[in-house]
Amino acid sequence: MGRIGYLNVLPIYHSLERGIVPNGFEFRYGPPAVLNDMMHRGELDLSSCSSMEYARHADDYYLIPNIAIGSKGPVQSVLLLSRVPLEELEGTTILVSAQTHTSAALLRILMTERLRLNVSYRTGDATGELENGERPQAILAIGDEALTLRTHRDYPTLLDLGEAWREWTGLPFIFGVWIASRSAYERNPAAVTQAARLLLQGKEWGLENLPEMCVLAAQGGRMSNDQLRSYFAGLAYDLDPQSIKGLRLFLRHLERSGQIPRAPELHFLPGLAS
Repeated sequence: MGRIGYLNVLPIYHSLERGIVPNGFEFRYGPPAVLNDMMHRGELDLSSCSSMEYARHADDYYLIPNIAIGSKGPVQSVLLLSRVPLEELEGTTILVSAQTHTSAALLRILMTERLRLNVSYRTGDATGELENGERPQAILAIGDEALTLRTHRDYPTLLDLGEAWREWTGLPFIFGVWIASRSAYERNPAAVTQAARLLLQGKEWGLENLPEMCVLAAQGGRMSNDQLRSYFAGLAYDLDPQSIKGLRLFLRHLERSGQIPRAPELHFLPGLAS
């Protein structure tokens, strides 16, 4: 089982990692880009992964229904940080976190189609560059890094990509989905289906116990209990009809922008209601 090492999925995995929901999972941890690669190489049977990974290799996977990580407004942890107002970024280069695929693809779409800005991109380590005294003109940060950098005094202009998408389309944005390997399912459909059911049980437990998740996460010291309540409240963990509509629209934009050859169909794990 692939497990993104970010705070935003704590409600999904806490009960599974602590054995509150009994399971036989062997967890592998990493940022989305690493889990994407592991899943594509067949090293994982089920995993959270970026929506971009599903877009690129949908024929290799089944979507697990009723679970996702997205936003229906401000996501707070997928941010473009800029030293200047956004309209002044024309012709500049944006530093993009190496940890992300989906957010980078969304940024390209927003910059080209929504903001009509001509910019270039380079991949790198934002935190490392800032610690070395460098100051890129703009940075795309995700996950815990974004939560840390969002108050950086040298970057007064913030664009929350989840909110920008909602304002543009009126739909949720799904940054990540949970998938099962088709080859793993073919080898042992009963085991993969049961694993998906346990994952969904873990999600339900976490959402029913969000106040406890906030108290637990606040012990890390990065955010207060109130800030965490606001953060988790802005996240979407259900792959409901509106979220599916938003995901399909994103896939069409990826095709139109040439980032994928075609927008794939959404194929859900057999035996589980979608």
